[in-house]
Amino acid sequence: MKDYGFTVGGHFFSVLVDDSLDLSAALAHYAPFASATTLEPVFRLHVVPEADLSEPEGLTEEFNQDDDGSQIRISRTRDGQNWLAFSLRGSLSGRMLAAADFSEAALSIHAYDDFALSNALMVQFAMATAPLRTALFHAAVIGFQGKGYLFLGKSGTGKSTHARLWLKHIAGSELVNDDNPVVRILEDGTARVYGSPWSGKTPCYRNIDLPVGGVVLLAQAPFNAIRRLRGIAAYAALVPSISGKRWDKAIADGLHETENALASTVPVWHLDCLPDEAAARLSATTLTGSER
Repeated sequence: MKDYGFTVGGHFFSVLVDDSLDLSAALAHYAPFASATTLEPVFRLHVVPEADLSEPEGLTEEFNQDDDGSQIRISRTRDGQNWLAFSLRGSLSGRMLAAADFSEAALSIHAYDDFALSNALMVQFAMATAPLRTALFHAAVIGFQGKGYLFLGKSGTGKSTHARLWLKHIAGSELVNDDNPVVRILEDGTARVYGSPWSGKTPCYRNIDLPVGGVVLLAQAPFNAIRRLRGIAAYAALVPSISGKRWDKAIADGLHETENALASTVPVWHLDCLPDEAAARLSATTLTGSER
């Protein structure tokens, strides 16, 4: 058994791979997050041969998501464990059996090694760390003047486009992550955003972290306008972009604590925008108070 250790968002986890399997290519972009395997992990994922993991009987489906050909189905077993199936373009990619709290899981990969492994680890990370004041966001993140700025929105809204506009027009800006950053509320109540091994279609796997300077919810519009969100409006802007099994009380309570802390301590904005330079300059000036 090959044992790999990684730290993401300040949380250490372990990936154990059966000796008969070669996942070196699928694990390549995890290299910046490699850590000593002697640490105590928040969770463990065991990658096993297909024959070692069969579908349990009596499953109750709880969640089924199909996002542009990428499908995740989550079911509950009779004894309270989690059964997950990952499919890509209609073909089964991997299956995972996880403990009720996602602290332990077994994954069998059937096709598309990187897709199955990354989805399994993203789900397990999001679920296992939710009670630890941690959230996995669906967002693009720009670093600028020592702070991280998150751009949120529905798929196709233009998060990556707006981030690219910052990179092009706002001197000194850098891409931290383009799809799945981690946000964590620290013991002193401050929020930090972390790069992760999961970055969608843009290969940006950076092991860096920054204090959160602001969050922007994007909406396509024929004009550029920005306004501050406060209270329940700020809280509500965060929820759709955070991954989690909200029908599970422990996970839901943890995410609520993180969302509430973030909405209470970090400026949250709503940006109606065009995909142009003016939109990037408007958000940069509003969020940071300066441009270079």
